[in-house]
Amino acid sequence: MKNSKTVPEHLFDASLYVFLAIIFLATFYPFWNIFVISLNDATDTLKGGLYFWPRVPTFESYMTIFRNPEIWSAIKITVLRTVVGTAVSIFCISMLAYVLSKRNLIGWKYFSFFFVFTMYFGGGLIPTYMVIKSVGLIDSFWVYIFPGLIGVFLMILVRTFIEQIPGEIEESSKIDGANDLQIFFRIIMPLCVPVLATIGLFLAIGHWNSWYDSYVYTYKPELKTLQAVLVKILNQFQTASMMSDAQQLAQSSKRIPVSSESIRMAVTMVATLPIILVYPFVQRYFVKGIMMGAIKS
Repeated sequence: MKNSKTVPEHLFDASLYVFLAIIFLATFYPFWNIFVISLNDATDTLKGGLYFWPRVPTFESYMTIFRNPEIWSAIKITVLRTVVGTAVSIFCISMLAYVLSKRNLIGWKYFSFFFVFTMYFGGGLIPTYMVIKSVGLIDSFWVYIFPGLIGVFLMILVRTFIEQIPGEIEESSKIDGANDLQIFFRIIMPLCVPVLATIGLFLAIGHWNSWYDSYVYTYKPELKTLQAVLVKILNQFQTASMMSDAQQLAQSSKRIPVSSESIRMAVTMVATLPIILVYPFVQRYFVKGIMMGAIKS
């Protein structure tokens, strides 16, 4: 079959590809440059001119980070927090969304208002700390899980998705003798895989990148998250970098392979790369989950 496109259409397609290539380079290159600097010798980096490849490759910045005795415990806590927190939140959010998708629920308006109200108003840091302390979550792993268990915005996405499922499916299941729990686990959950994968990505990113709650609610070193330990390492090197020009020149003459900049770039890669690798596994669900959960028919 011959190509029926006209010359203007070919020009439009070509310009579209060029535009998308520019967007890709504009978003990807800064990340690549960070990676290059993190792999380059710190003394050589001061000369500038690093664009696409490291001139003096070295893994010293990464070795400096991973030699920290707290880093491996922090990785374990962060991975465990991400897996457990994401799984438990998905279960609770989907169950709550299923309940609130029933408009005939007694007090439905009041329950909906109660949850939406929490999106706009919060108690503040001090009252939140006092509540968490009163329930015994300070210096506990579960302080990472329970306070942020329900994301109301994500719940609304899932609820809207469930409301688009034809009601006849549930009615036929009830005729066959299924109760609400069986309908939820055997019908609703499998049908909601796209939106659940989407909110799962949001939740996993939130857990992986969280560091503030680790600073505020935990004091034991074995409970610190990866992000909190990386911030600590970064602050140590930034403090050490505040020295006179003579001291910096002396360090340069000794060819110390790391600096505050190289550590900062390596910290960025360590904090970002693992969660980026998760995205390809949920990419096929992402657009479908967002669109079907955000558009109400």
